[in-house]
Amino acid sequence: MHADIQLGILAKAPLPGQAKTRLIPGVGAQRAARIHADLVRHSVATACQAFAGSQITLWTALDHAHPLFIELQAHYAVSLAPQPEGDLGARMLHALSRAPGPTLLMGSDCPLISPALLRHCSQALADHDVVILPAEDGGYGLIGMTHPQPELFREIAWGSAQVMAMTHQRIQQLGLSLACPATLWDIDHPEDWARWQALNVSLL
Repeated sequence: MHADIQLGILAKAPLPGQAKTRLIPGVGAQRAARIHADLVRHSVATACQAFAGSQITLWTALDHAHPLFIELQAHYAVSLAPQPEGDLGARMLHALSRAPGPTLLMGSDCPLISPALLRHCSQALADHDVVILPAEDGGYGLIGMTHPQPELFREIAWGSAQVMAMTHQRIQQLGLSLACPATLWDIDHPEDWARWQALNVSLL
């Protein structure tokens, strides 16, 4: 399964005032952008410990030619592709639909996702239709599927605490099998960043 699977990572360019905006009240726009850049680097480095660079696509937003993206492409040989217009659901479905087979898709703000967990999610798709890593805030940090499932991305209250519940309900309605190997938390707010720092773990 590892050799066949594709992994997409959604990432904004680290532009001050436009990346990690919910961190800004606690750390300021410039530092929030730097934290975001480090999170993106960490996500790509983690992914490349689980899969080959040729299996990974970094789906870019805001500035598709940002030096951070060029740096990561050069260092890890990952592919770059622009996120399309539309809400989060439309952008996620687009990314998941571009691979010919089983695909994982993750954000760049959950550094608790490890190479071992990525491999575990890959293995889960051998006998499940969908794999998700739920987040404590009611969303999720990763979703994977054997085939695109458009209904999982339509009319979902993105950004709310109901995302996972609504998605789970939709999965049940469609009769799909689901694996949820772990529940994690994202770095969205200043208290999340403080929580990560308290673990005394470096991003890189």
